[in-house]
Formats: sequence, structure tokens, C-alpha cells
Amino acid sequence: MIYLDSAATSLHKPEGVAEAVANAIRSFGNPARGAHPAALDASRAVYNARRKLAALLGCPRPDHVVFTCNATEALNIAICGLLSPGDHAVTTDLEHNSVLRPLYALQARGLQLDFVPADRQGRVDYADFERMIRPDTKAVICTHASNLTGNALDLRRIAALAHAKGALLIVDAAQTAGALPIDMTAMEIDLLCVTGHKGLMGPQGTGALLIRPGIELRPFKRGGSGAYSHDIDQPRDYPTRLEAGTLNAHGLAGLSAALDYIAIAGRESLFVLEHERMQRFYEALSAMDGVTVYGDFSDPIRAAIVSLNIRGMDAAEAADRLAVDYEIAVRAGAHCAPRMHRALGTEDCGAVRFSFSPFTTPEEVEAAIEAVRALAAEGSS
Repeated sequence: MIYLDSAATSLHKPEGVAEAVANAIRSFGNPARGAHPAALDASRAVYNARRKLAALLGCPRPDHVVFTCNATEALNIAICGLLSPGDHAVTTDLEHNSVLRPLYALQARGLQLDFVPADRQGRVDYADFERMIRPDTKAVICTHASNLTGNALDLRRIAALAHAKGALLIVDAAQTAGALPIDMTAMEIDLLCVTGHKGLMGPQGTGALLIRPGIELRPFKRGGSGAYSHDIDQPRDYPTRLEAGTLNAHGLAGLSAALDYIAIAGRESLFVLEHERMQRFYEALSAMDGVTVYGDFSDPIRAAIVSLNIRGMDAAEAADRLAVDYEIAVRAGAHCAPRMHRALGTEDCGAVRFSFSPFTTPEEVEAAIEAVRALAAEGSS
């Protein structure tokens, strides 16, 4: 199978990830729940993953890396822990439902919410941010890169606009952590939400919320923390304030191994590999008769995603044909990004998304090009 669905999850993991998970399952106790060797081994593994993720993403304090089960949970913790009914927030049409649905739920309770619109190529006008961010705006919530078009936003610019009005910046980096350059300190990101199973190439069930020191969030859930057991409320210190319950130490051991791989291989080198594959695919298809490609490919800093439609063929049908006839795995549909599809004009038909990883080979890219060419020829006949 040719796997071109890395924007959903990384199938091909670095060597050592599965072994680290297996070793953890065989040997770990409960992290922060005991002083025996098995518990201490688990605690050390969790801390090492925390330290490595902070270093990769520019978080100044490892104890401000809060582990979650994915970016969705991190976004819910950040949004619901910061915003209240009556507050004002700004977001964009590029967002995934992991941002939209928590905001819509708060909007139903009185949150004031404005959306920066996207054009037909999924681009935003930064003047809209400046216009919509008010002196009473509590937060700007935006994706780093669209999971549908791959278009990236200028986070430094958005952070400057937000901070000039006293607002905080919450970033959904599900599609970019581990691939695109992210330094939350240099980029002045206040709350960074990531998942472990995409660009970071770790196991599913891992993610994190990285918090700039000085920001106070309400706990999203309450329960055991392994410390302060006689207190009636959740501990106030990070990360235990937001980490109620047993962590996925087995998965975090795998994430730690993936972070080791990224450090050795070099994030920049991995970025170049997957973007070379994406760019070759895009250039071949952009000139192909019967194929419509969505997004702005003029910016070299973007997620390695190409979404398209083939004339005369439903997106779901095209994805099924690619899987059955050509053994190519892609994703078709709405991609949990309803406002983005509305902006692109694909709300009714959806789109076929190809997404690349550093493990995608040039031969696989050429096979995918030829498969789309054959389907386009059918659709045009």
C-alpha cells in the first residue's frame, strides 16, 4: 500500500517507537504513583518526553508541557480553561472542529465570537485580524496550517496583533508540530496545542498543551494527581493542575523515541524530504486537465498537503478507486473543516486529500501522479 494519509496519522514510524512502547508495557508502573522502580521508570520516561517536547517547540519550562491524549483534548483544555461566557474571541475559517465545536459551545452560553474569513484559495487577510481584535478580546485561536489546504498562517504576525490589544494566542499545531519550524517563545505563542501521532511520528493517544509561564487555566477535569491527595481541589501547580488521572506513559515512551529520531535526523531535513514529495505531486497535478487543486502553494512554509477534485468523479468515489485499483491510501470528505470547505466552494462535494511524510518515496509520488492522471482521463471522457 502507498500511504498518503499522514495528515490523519503517521503510519510509518521511526525505528524504535514500537520497541519503546513494547518495553514500557512490559516494565512500567504508574508514573507519580509510587517510589518503587517500576513507578520511577515510568515517571522518568514521562519527564524525558516532557523535556524533549519543550526543547523541540521552544517552551521555556518542561513543567509547562501538559500531556493530553491528542490535540483535540489540548484545545478543549486551553479554550475552556481560558474563555468564559461574555468574553470575546477571534478565530478563522481555516479551523478544524477541534477548535470550532468548543467555541460554538461557549458561544451558545454567551461567548462573543468573530471569524476571519478565507478566500477561494483558503487565504486570510491579516487586516481582518487587526480589525476584529478588540481591546476586550480575550484570545485569538487559530490553526498553524489548514488540514485541508496546507496553507500556513503567519503566527508571529498574528501574535503581535493579538498582544497589541492584550489578547492571548492559542495555536492548533496538529498539522505542523515536528514538521514546520515552531518556537513558541520566539513566535510569542501563549498556548500551543499539539498531537503526537502526526508530524511528531509518535503513537496515537498522545498529545500536549504547552503553556507560556504566567498564564492561568482552569482545570478541565479533576481527579487523582499522585500528590496533594488530601486537598479538596486539583493541585495548582502545572502540569498536575491539568493532568488528572493516569497518563499514557506507554505511549509517551514511544513519543520520546520519536522525538529522539527527529533530533538526530533533523527537523529541517525531514521538512525538506516531505516537501519535495508534496511539491513534485502538486506541480504535476496543477497542470493536469480535469483536476482542481485547492490552496495557495506560493509560500514554501506550508503543510505537506495537496487536496483536489477530479472532474466528473465524487471525492469519495475517487478515494475508493485509489484504494481499490491502485492501493493508494488518501482521505476524502469534509476533513472536520466545514468552514474551510464552504470558503473553497467544496461544501457539497468534499475533496480528496493527499498528505506526505518524510517516509514517502519518489516512486510512490510518481505512482500517485499516474493514478490521478488515469482517473482524470476517465472523468473527462
